[in-house]
Amino acid sequence: MTEIVYGKVESSRVEPSLSNWLHTIDRWSILCILILFGIGLLLGLAASPPLAERNGYTPFYYVYKQIIFGSLSLLVMIALSFISKDNIRRFSVLFFLMTFFAVALLPFLGTDFGKGAVRWYSFGFGSLQPSEFLKPVFIVFSAWLIAESSKINGPPGNLISFLVAVIVILLLMIQPDFGQAALILFGWGVVYFVGGAPIILLVIIAIVVMCVGFTMYGVSQHFARRIDGFLSNDVDPTTQIGFVTNAIREGGWFGVGVGEGEVIWSLPDAHTDFIIAVAAEEYGLVLVVVIIALYATFTIRCLSRLMKKKDPFVRLAGAGLTAMFAMQAIINMGVAVRLLPAKGMTLPFVSNGGSSLIATGIGIGMLLVFTRSRPQGEIRDLLANRRRINER
Repeated sequence: MTEIVYGKVESSRVEPSLSNWLHTIDRWSILCILILFGIGLLLGLAASPPLAERNGYTPFYYVYKQIIFGSLSLLVMIALSFISKDNIRRFSVLFFLMTFFAVALLPFLGTDFGKGAVRWYSFGFGSLQPSEFLKPVFIVFSAWLIAESSKINGPPGNLISFLVAVIVILLLMIQPDFGQAALILFGWGVVYFVGGAPIILLVIIAIVVMCVGFTMYGVSQHFARRIDGFLSNDVDPTTQIGFVTNAIREGGWFGVGVGEGEVIWSLPDAHTDFIIAVAAEEYGLVLVVVIIALYATFTIRCLSRLMKKKDPFVRLAGAGLTAMFAMQAIINMGVAVRLLPAKGMTLPFVSNGGSSLIATGIGIGMLLVFTRSRPQGEIRDLLANRRRINER
């Protein structure tokens, strides 16, 4: 009788076969990610040689590094997309606990590599930034808590999620890493809002965030410098933002030509945080529009598929991951055109990186699971079944 009313229930324990996976996965989303990764490699070929030369490496050292970590990221993404949503939830809870303690121990065991922020663990042969891995699993962990709180006799998930979010943000501000803290707060806020949080509570949180921002402006010289630079009408041409602004202006619609740009010789972070400046200068506004269109297509497709899901956990986790992925891209490009204060944040799947690439692959892999088509997975199926029963 249950199957007649609600439809056949999908067994979450049965992993999909390759044929099943191909029919249920969002192939357009995967295509967008692959194209973005390809564009990243193309831009890396131009941006990496100058930096490699300054650091004494072979010309394409950073390109090879991006190929290795990018390929690993894509493999992780595809592997996770085969896992059931229940196993994704278990994985996220366990991995969140691991990354949470890793972030908590950074002030004692971490290093700053001379950048003034203790965000990394150094292993000699490489480094690891645990906050990058914390982002996606924290969103899924929070979504699980909030979804469980809506059940009869469920735990106080909203309160627990709020307290954990406060602790995580405080740990990130201690490093300090205000950008990651703001991004995680935004992703959590989306999950909390979609989960039915009252507007007044979100307004209170926004006011508290503004108060913290004003406090940090008076306490942190680094924070104040970036805000002052953003608010200033004059752009110093010798600063990073000055170089980026000039690169975008020089690129025009079709760019100055491959390898002809100047920003790759001026910026130490041209292959990571300011990769969009390389795209604008060498390939022009046309490539920038293509990149924006790819991010927009991916975001819209994910949200449109999530709107059809009736599982609260899937909707919440998927919405949070999608919003955080899109916001990271917006912040990276917004900084380049001075719409936002300067903040070091990679452009997902385009910028060179290690921890950020793999962590993004984990997040997108979980998102592909949540957006997969499933039997009895859409609200319209439930309504259609009920309508047929009523007609009888």
